Amino acid sequence: MLTQIKGLHHVTSMAGDAQENNDFFTRSLGLRRVKKTVNFDDPEVYHLYYGDETGTPGSVMTYFPFPQIVQGRPGVGEVGDTYFAVPKGSLPYWKERLSGLGVGGLEEYEAFGEKRLRLKGPDGDGFSLVETKDDERLGWSAGGVGSAEAIQGFRGAAFRLQDAGGTGELLRFMNYREVERSGNWTRFAIEGGNGADVIDIEEVPSAGHARQGAGSVHHIAFAVENRAAQLEVRQALLDTGYQVTPVIDRDYFWAIYFRTPGGILFEVATNEPGFDRDEDTAHLGEALKLPTRYEQFRAQIEDILTPIRD
Repeated sequence: MLTQIKGLHHVTSMAGDAQENNDFFTRSLGLRRVKKTVNFDDPEVYHLYYGDETGTPGSVMTYFPFPQIVQGRPGVGEVGDTYFAVPKGSLPYWKERLSGLGVGGLEEYEAFGEKRLRLKGPDGDGFSLVETKDDERLGWSAGGVGSAEAIQGFRGAAFRLQDAGGTGELLRFMNYREVERSGNWTRFAIEGGNGADVIDIEEVPSAGHARQGAGSVHHIAFAVENRAAQLEVRQALLDTGYQVTPVIDRDYFWAIYFRTPGGILFEVATNEPGFDRDEDTAHLGEALKLPTRYEQFRAQIEDILTPIRD
């Protein structure tokens, strides 16, 4: 069992319009933009990071906004809803706030004993705000949402799969344990995790496969403390038969990637060095930060990217 994994690190999705994406997360959800950089593989596209004050692992939602991207099609083999934790008793506030802002897909429901509010992002992205208790993480309260209601980070995520067996075994290997079943849903959790430590699997044998596009989760990342722990995890995955990438420097964390039996792309990311490695905490996410290899092309990149109004 990979005891080095403590829960989620970040979730990365795809979007259409960068400004619309920025406004939704910073204004509607009140998260902080903690980094404005570019896609390592396509520097003509932003990579935007949103989270708590410092971008604590387990709080960060990231996006690649591709202006001409096709719309994603929901289906199996993907992350469905991403869950955000909010303080106990705050859902009425969020329902009123989001309804007033015209956010779509609002639906109150309950699952695994948790009160939730489902909502849709600007590209049809699936989210749920989940009331949690005994979660001591502090949300970003300078973004228009008070500390009594602010998003505290992730609660976890839901996977939509035709067959949950293989992915369930992988999660058990990754320090998750099965804690509950309800209909075609199975809940996994890490005991003593980082708060962003729940995965729910919905098994839908007859559903069609997802098509990635705007509103789709590109990959989901799990957190380890440092590079030494990451190398231990990588070797254990290789020994188990998974095809794992070499370690990749993503400036703010180190990353490895592999594909799950259900088709979802997993990442294991380090908590180090963090988003303050090139900006002080007071000014996170303000300037356009470029990977070193693209710095020489800054003028051309800035000319291509549409400026984002804060």
